[in-house]
Amino acid sequence: MIVAFFRLIRWPNLLFIVLTQMLFRYFILPFVYLHAHPGYESIKLSETLFYLLALASVCIAAAGYIINDYFDVNIDQVNKSSKVIIGKFINRRSAILLHALFSFAGFVLSLYIGYKLQNILIPFFNFLAIIILWFYSSTFKKKILIGNILISILTAWVILVLAVAEYRFRISPHDVVWQRLLKLSFIYAGFAFIISLIREAIKDMEDIEGDLKYGCKTMPIVWGLPVAKVFTGVWIVVLAGILVVIQIYVVQLGWWFSALYSLIAIIIPLIWVLRKLYKATTAAEFHQLSSVVKLIMLAGIISMGFF
Repeated sequence: MIVAFFRLIRWPNLLFIVLTQMLFRYFILPFVYLHAHPGYESIKLSETLFYLLALASVCIAAAGYIINDYFDVNIDQVNKSSKVIIGKFINRRSAILLHALFSFAGFVLSLYIGYKLQNILIPFFNFLAIIILWFYSSTFKKKILIGNILISILTAWVILVLAVAEYRFRISPHDVVWQRLLKLSFIYAGFAFIISLIREAIKDMEDIEGDLKYGCKTMPIVWGLPVAKVFTGVWIVVLAGILVVIQIYVVQLGWWFSALYSLIAIIIPLIWVLRKLYKATTAAEFHQLSSVVKLIMLAGIISMGFF
């Protein structure tokens, strides 16, 4: 039962969220404030509030995974019957209760953090994330592209929420520290958005059999597998191109090891995925590509350590 529960909430993905936010809090934020002028206010997000924010993110994400499996029981019976939890180990009523508890905990924590930071944006957007995850699972996941975009936005929000926590409402738009924070936040959030969009598209190709049986209108079903591959391939090329441009800039700063890491751990694997994508035809091949893309995402997040 306990093992089934942790499988239901996707505990490795929750650890990934915590790792992402920890790297941003302990590497990116100190770098952002490193050259602030004397007397400039330090990091707003104290360690206590940070861990509460990470816990809120984990609760909201766990609730999202639970409700996703709740609505996908029939489809998962076709696509991955051996991994179905709801109905086998946890009944549907208990799943709804768990979703409500995790969502409530995430929102209450967000309210407390917003109160302590005097920042209404955190509870507002986290509550919006809870609502989006419900409608994503119940409706949008089965629609062409919109579900992919929504889940990619929420992936980016895992990073952006930390930048929002640092926002000072009376700050000048020309503030150097704030500009540096925005730049780094959007670089990593943009990476998270695009790599998530790529992975979601590949997962749609992997799950085409079950989705087709239950009337889902995902990209490979509506546009066809070849067009879905082209869409995904274009985004892989865009992401690789952006990363190459960033590395050229990084090399000029003398960060050679960082550039080499990005080339070996991110850019070359992206090119490998692109080559394999056009030859893939089976669910097993698409699953392998999805797993590699997830490792690329992890490599990208770990690059925060270079700061």
